[in-house]
Amino acid sequence: MPAFLRASCATLLLLLVAACANLNQDLTAGTDSPACVGDVIQPPVGMVEVVDAELRQAAEGEPGKGKLCKAKIFLVQMPVAVYRIWDSAWPDRARGNWWTLNYPAGSRDSYRQAEAICPEWSGLDRLIVCTVKVGTRVAIGPAQSADCANGLSYKPSPENQVYIPNDSRNNQVFVENCSNGAPWPAP
Repeated sequence: MPAFLRASCATLLLLLVAACANLNQDLTAGTDSPACVGDVIQPPVGMVEVVDAELRQAAEGEPGKGKLCKAKIFLVQMPVAVYRIWDSAWPDRARGNWWTLNYPAGSRDSYRQAEAICPEWSGLDRLIVCTVKVGTRVAIGPAQSADCANGLSYKPSPENQVYIPNDSRNNQVFVENCSNGAPWPAP
C-alpha cells in the first residue's frame, strides 16, 4: 500500500475517532439532570391506552419545569373520578390541567413535594372532585422536577398525576359533575 494511502487512511481513522468522541460527549452532556422516578401506574377501570403524540408532548416537561417526567396516554371509556387542589384566588383555574386519581391527603407542604408544585403556581387551598368525560384523552405519569422562585426546588416524584387538556377560557372542559370546591386541607 502506498505511503500516501496509508497516511490518508490513518487521518480518516483519527477523524472518525474524534467525531465519535464528540458525539459521545454530546450524548452525555445532559445526564446531570435528575432522572424520572417511578412508573406510569396501571390506570383505573374505564381507561385504555392509546397513542397521542401531541397530548403526550403537552403533558411532559423538561427537568426543572414541572409537568410529567414521562407519560402514557389513555382514552376514558367510562367516567373516572379525579381530584384537583387549586388556588381560590384564581377561580377560573378550578378546572385546570393537573389532577390526581387519589384523594389528596397530608399537609400542604407534603402535597407540594409529592406533586412537585411550586408555591407561586398555586396556593393549594381548595379541593374539587370531578369525573372525566367519556371520550376524553388524558396523560398519566410521575411528576417531573420543578425549580421554583427563591431557590426552592422539588425532585422528580413517583406520584402519578393526570393531565387533562382543559381550557376553560375557551369553553373546552373535559370534566363534569364537579363538587363545589371545599377548603383544603380540611380543618
